[in-house]
Amino acid sequence: MFEKQGQKTDLFSGMKHNSYMRIAAIAASIFGLSANAIADPATVLYDNQVIEIDRTLADPLDLWIPLEELSKLNDFAVASEQICLIDFCVSTDKQSNNPLVIVRDQTDWVDVTRLASELNQLTVTDYDHGVWSFGEIPEQRKTFLESGLAPDFELTDRQGNPVRLSDFRGKKVLLLTWASW
Repeated sequence: MFEKQGQKTDLFSGMKHNSYMRIAAIAASIFGLSANAIADPATVLYDNQVIEIDRTLADPLDLWIPLEELSKLNDFAVASEQICLIDFCVSTDKQSNNPLVIVRDQTDWVDVTRLASELNQLTVTDYDHGVWSFGEIPEQRKTFLESGLAPDFELTDRQGNPVRLSDFRGKKVLLLTWASW
């Protein structure tokens, strides 16, 4: 079964995957199955890398990994009560109704799927094979675009005068290029 964030569907029943999996989790708790059990390893695809996560929490919808392994997936820094990327931080309040970080067996676990949702990061999941693919984090792209500078170059105008890109610093510039192959 594949899932594109926000569009989880069970192909067999037509029921929303989220509802179906929550019913399964409730049934598991009624019959004494532990919802906090360690699950199978997961494979994460991010930033042109394949990252193997050995320990995950059993959850029908989300990927929970040990907090100390979060840096294997991305460039987040974990501080007290926050997970930060550059200037963007997400609270890890464990007392909230829907915590991003929980404690099980003296280990802090982070919900990577929810973190991606908080970041507007696209995800695609193959639940059957335990593969989670995370797209680019928009906040990272934003800072690159704001700080990116085009390299300076010089061309001659129609009158033969040299014109440098740096002559227009601080102004909006539209560059048109054309090539004949």
